[in-house]
Amino acid sequence: MMPTHFLLSAKARTLSLATVMRMTDEEAETVFRSVRWTDGKAVCPHCGCPTVYECRRPSGALRFRCKACRKDFSITSGTLFAFHKMPLRTYLAAIAIFVNEVKGKSALAMSRDLDVQYKTAFVLSHKLREAMASELKRMHLGGDGETVEVDGGYFGGYVKPANRKENRRDRRLAKNQNGKRQVVVVVRERGGSTLPAVFKSEGAAQSWIASRVARGTKIVADEAGSWNGLEARYQVDRIDHSQAYSLDGIYSNGAESYFSRLRRAEIGHHHHIAGAYLVRYAQESAWREDHRRVANGVQVKAVATLAMAAPVSVDWCGYWQRAKRAA
Repeated sequence: MMPTHFLLSAKARTLSLATVMRMTDEEAETVFRSVRWTDGKAVCPHCGCPTVYECRRPSGALRFRCKACRKDFSITSGTLFAFHKMPLRTYLAAIAIFVNEVKGKSALAMSRDLDVQYKTAFVLSHKLREAMASELKRMHLGGDGETVEVDGGYFGGYVKPANRKENRRDRRLAKNQNGKRQVVVVVRERGGSTLPAVFKSEGAAQSWIASRVARGTKIVADEAGSWNGLEARYQVDRIDHSQAYSLDGIYSNGAESYFSRLRRAEIGHHHHIAGAYLVRYAQESAWREDHRRVANGVQVKAVATLAMAAPVSVDWCGYWQRAKRAA
């Protein structure tokens, strides 16, 4: 009998959405308290005083008051979920829905699942991506005896072809593009982590690669001339994909697997990932790749922990209010 793939096994399913939705508000509060404070005992985020006491609002919302500075705060104060309007159980369900998707979760589908406005789901999804991205900060890969695969993929900048054949232009040429196309460059350590970043061209990523990949690392890349400069710093093996995908033990299938997931997310869920937030989608796909063999219950707790450890989002806190004021 063939062994069952991990993603099809019971070990991969340790938390169901039904379990989350059956929770009471108090049980959801307990989950977030244990995630933010290891022992579940609240600590004032303003002054760090451990002496606090509960002072629930008439609506039932849990609040704390610090004995030292006399300031009120909630479980989510000072985190990505600060100023939350929905019950904590809804945020826990949102995390479960988000991580259970294999390639990604569209904001439109999230809004229907949670019965919230599209704007709410859009911002919430990006906050979860920001939480995932916080795990990649200051990450370094490689080292003596390690192998890192490098590759790039272009996203955005779509130019619609002209209606009549005689008016169409070769959209591959720079003069016929709109300047919005960007490249996601990924470095992926074999048996290790995945780290993406966004640049205008593959060649522009060389200094970033040098800052994130340790000396002594063997790099595997394709035959693109953009990677020629890496040979001055690293041992670089090249694979010509026009001849083979793997040859004499040289391949970049790990990086290609990452881009397969990101392309499927773009085509099947989001349809358009580009601009300033392309890097967040790239980081989300990297997180999903690195945690694909982790039970979904562990993934939910990991994202919740990252969200509760991250500060208030500069990009997404009050996002729609700022857009309205700017208009």
